[in-house]
Amino acid sequence: MSGGVDSMVLLDVLAKQTNVQLIVAHFDHGIREDSVEDRLLVQKTAHRLRLPFVYNRVELGPGTSEAAARKARYEFLHKVRVAAKAQAIITAHHQDDMLETAVINMLRGTGRRGLSSLKSQDRILRPMLVFSKDDIRNYASEHKITWREDSTNQDETYLRNYVRRQILQKFSEEQRQQLLVHLSTAQELNHELEKLLVNQLHIQPATHQLDRQWFIKLPHSVAREVMASWLRERGLTYNRKSLERLLVAAKTYQINKRTDVTNQYVMEVKQKHLALLRVDR
Repeated sequence: MSGGVDSMVLLDVLAKQTNVQLIVAHFDHGIREDSVEDRLLVQKTAHRLRLPFVYNRVELGPGTSEAAARKARYEFLHKVRVAAKAQAIITAHHQDDMLETAVINMLRGTGRRGLSSLKSQDRILRPMLVFSKDDIRNYASEHKITWREDSTNQDETYLRNYVRRQILQKFSEEQRQQLLVHLSTAQELNHELEKLLVNQLHIQPATHQLDRQWFIKLPHSVAREVMASWLRERGLTYNRKSLERLLVAAKTYQINKRTDVTNQYVMEVKQKHLALLRVDR
């Protein structure tokens, strides 16, 4: 709960449900001087609704990147979820957030998964993705909901704000609907592709191995998707640079040579297969 219109509307809707138990969680990033007012509004609302309230404040400071703020926020939320033995985190992301995220990911070149990255997951539920920002503001007005505006939302040095104000707000309604259709199609295709990739990995020599001769023959773009899926299936993190490095190693390294994947794992190149091995440092 940030105290903005999106999360205040979400809380109003959820509080009317009789089949859920809620904990209201607020994270103060320490970026704005007036952020304590956000926490006081959320805390007052939670108490009025007789809901448990937890919060944490850190001092990230002005100029903190969106990525750093998001990382700190979700670390806090997951700690609360685990401590409370809750099923999931529920966020107030909406349709406009989904469109912004897709455009940002296209600009960053994150690939096909970036077009459908903002969605509900096992531990993070996003029930408001079907509603636009206008829908949310209309609900807030109709139900006389109080919220606070984050002044940093006007700062176009943040990429999300620039995309929102300079790109998406200039779309016609028809263009907006076309983009939503394209994203829906991409999400369906990604779902099918993920199933195909997982099935292909299941017929490999072993759970920690890839058939190298088969892998070498794959087009580079396909090999990238296979490598990424292989790492994700084992819970290993990567970025675009490290993924490209592993692709080159898989196809060109001499037999028995190794390269780091993470601090705990290496990839070993064999004549007939690639192997992910855990190592003690």
